[in-house]
Amino acid sequence: MAVYSMTGYAHAQRGAAAGPETAAAPARLGLEIRSVNGRFLDFSLRLSEELRTHEPALRELVQSRLKRGKVELRAFVESSAAGSVAEPSPRLLQRLGALQDGIQAWLPEARALSVADVLRLASGEQGAGQDWGPALQTLATQALDELMNARQREGERLVAMLLDRIAQLRQLARQAGPLVPQLVEQQRQRFLERWQEAMALAEGATPPQTAQERALTEATAYAIRIDVAEELTRLASHLDEIERLLKKGGEVGKRLDFLIQELHREANTLGSKSAMLELTRISVDMKVLIEQMREQVQNLE
Repeated sequence: MAVYSMTGYAHAQRGAAAGPETAAAPARLGLEIRSVNGRFLDFSLRLSEELRTHEPALRELVQSRLKRGKVELRAFVESSAAGSVAEPSPRLLQRLGALQDGIQAWLPEARALSVADVLRLASGEQGAGQDWGPALQTLATQALDELMNARQREGERLVAMLLDRIAQLRQLARQAGPLVPQLVEQQRQRFLERWQEAMALAEGATPPQTAQERALTEATAYAIRIDVAEELTRLASHLDEIERLLKKGGEVGKRLDFLIQELHREANTLGSKSAMLELTRISVDMKVLIEQMREQVQNLE
């Protein structure tokens, strides 16, 4: 199953599917749809007046195909002939004149219709005769197919990038693994030496055997606190799960976002517990890679 990005764009257009077209201004239907990342499906429509009655059908179609993202769909009707002007019919002019006279009889200060107003109303009258429903559904389906293809291509690119970052994180974890026992033993010995120095200054106030046992206990407890083996194990487990989800595909964005947070937590703990410069460097490199993954995972559906 494919992994889809939430980013994409598509457009489509066609002539009227039904109804007569005037020779002066043949009607043309256009539609474009764009989407960016979003936590949920945030869908908005921008339709010209002739198409507003088809809004419920468009919403149902889009919501059946898309699950997440901020999506904007714009559909419009326009003349395909450059510079063409819809010519008002005598009947329309007569109706507009009568309506204007009636309105001005009650509202003498009302503004008279301009030529632009009349041409706009004439254009709306011609578009009203078209049955745009079937053409609009066909065009929207075509645009959605193109959008899904674009989102799939972007999703494949993001998956490749994420898999590359997973490989780099595993390499860093392999570098950190051999350092863990070395770090624990190093810190244990250092703690024990300091304890012995302190006991020497105390001039035997505490029996040597008791002091040594206490030193070993304290050193062991401190070594446990700085041991990052558990963090490395959990990090490897999270990486395995992320890779499994990417290969499985589908709607994985929210689960991946949660796992990225867990990865970041383990890398932070690794850095805070580190008592060795090399482990600190590994922790920083891990956090850089995880942040790159987080930015891209937020684009996945």
